[in-house]
Amino acid sequence: MASDDIAQLAAALSKTHVGDGELSFKGLGLKLDNAESAGELVRKIEQYQGLRALRLEGNTVGVEAAEAIAKALESKDQLQRCYWSDMFTGRLRSEIPTALMSLSGALMSAGARLTELDLSDNAFGPDGVKGIEQLLKSPSCHTLRELRLNNCGMGIGGGKILAEALMESHKKSTSLGSPLRLKVFIAGRNRLENDGASALAKAFQLMGSLEEIHMPQNGINYAGVTALASAIRQNPELQVLNFNDNTFTKRGTLAMAQALRHLRNVQVINFGDCLVRSEGAIALAAVLREGLPILKELNLSFGEITGGAALVVAQAVMDKPHMEKVNLNGNCLGEDGCEVLREVMDNMDKGDMLASLSEDEGEPDDEEDEDCDNGDSDECYETDECEEIGQENGITGGGSPEKPESQTEILTFLSSPSAENLCHMKMNLQQEVNASEPNKAAEIFLKIGSLYSEDTESRSAVFEMIDGVLRKVLSAPAFQSSCFFTALLVLMGVLKGEGKVKKVSLVPGQLLCLEHAVQQEYFTQDHASLLHTLLSRGGDALKSCSSATERLSSALEKKWQKYH
Repeated sequence: MASDDIAQLAAALSKTHVGDGELSFKGLGLKLDNAESAGELVRKIEQYQGLRALRLEGNTVGVEAAEAIAKALESKDQLQRCYWSDMFTGRLRSEIPTALMSLSGALMSAGARLTELDLSDNAFGPDGVKGIEQLLKSPSCHTLRELRLNNCGMGIGGGKILAEALMESHKKSTSLGSPLRLKVFIAGRNRLENDGASALAKAFQLMGSLEEIHMPQNGINYAGVTALASAIRQNPELQVLNFNDNTFTKRGTLAMAQALRHLRNVQVINFGDCLVRSEGAIALAAVLREGLPILKELNLSFGEITGGAALVVAQAVMDKPHMEKVNLNGNCLGEDGCEVLREVMDNMDKGDMLASLSEDEGEPDDEEDEDCDNGDSDECYETDECEEIGQENGITGGGSPEKPESQTEILTFLSSPSAENLCHMKMNLQQEVNASEPNKAAEIFLKIGSLYSEDTESRSAVFEMIDGVLRKVLSAPAFQSSCFFTALLVLMGVLKGEGKVKKVSLVPGQLLCLEHAVQQEYFTQDHASLLHTLLSRGGDALKSCSSATERLSSALEKKWQKYH
């Protein structure tokens, strides 16, 4: 090595931090290509008695240098924390696994028991995961509490290898009487996609000990999100969830909302830039109202959420005593919607809680969504997500199976409703309604409501049916009842739904049936608040039924005032 290089290295190493069991070479910019260039660093490691933490981040370590460092670590049985992020800059990707295997082997030989391992910002790909695979499976990682692998380019393959290693570690450690209890998992920007995320979800579910999960920017859509949602239910101590910049859509958001109902310790939720959309935001708001008692931060930015849904979210967090920040920036509130949201928060003395709205996307275009052609409605409506999610979580609507002939009668009624066969269909229709199938329940409600007339006998029959349907739907948990209202308002054109939606042609009777329902005991103040908030931001969707809309709005306001 040239004398100038030696001098530079000596100067850098003079800045080494030593203390509290930690030896730090952090950020020294050392270029360690071989044993010679790593010599002084190796000596410092060898001479440090009781080494518990080693910081190598911000340097670049070659294969030969890694072997020399590994040799020094073979006697460091007290080492617990390895901060080794960003230490392969400029190295060939093929070099990194070999270097990691050397370092891993040394830790295992020493009998170290790690609690923290940080290998973030090392672009090692799936092969790099193989470099630490044996370490993760070994007793040296049975004590691991924090694993940081942010921005490593693991890909789907690396995610699967990592998941298998964690499950094997849990299996082995459990057989020894002390199961792996990982608390912090960080793996953002790794291109895990659905398959990698789903594989890791199995590991999370098995461990059940996580307190923080950070997996932003991984190209995960609803299939992977749904798998992760099932896993987080089995981790009751979760405090932080960060899935920023993945693609939830309505289906994934509903799965996450359902899972969050089972968690009591969550403090931070970051679903920003996840395309949760209005329907998903309203479902999350329902969970906020009935749970998540110590939540501090909620990020739903850049999610295509409209003004009404944003207000529902804001109202849901008002009573959270620990709430510090709500981020709804970058959504589709529009100038007026932003002003209303700020005003609502300020009036409740919560203005400081609301993050900036400077990047709002403006109200969505008024262009008609692509409607379905007349025909089989099965092509128009997505499978009921609430039903699927409920079944995955062991929840059913409690309805009895329909006989084939009953199903035929119901389908006939729904395609061509008439007052003549309404009473005949009473029992079958009420049995058909299921709180876990909000789309179907909303369709049935609107079909019945379309038969409203001022004839006393006909009106009574319609109201009786409406009461039977809504009493069943609205007695369900807030999550399911909110799904019903969002499905109803999407069909009415008040909310923008996902995919193709066959909107109904509104008639005043449907709104007058809602007016009647609002006055009943099964229609709670929370239901009234939700519906009033969303209808108030409904734009021109109800313009054709202005008189009935005014009556409904008046009934909702009276219901709200009754409790204030």
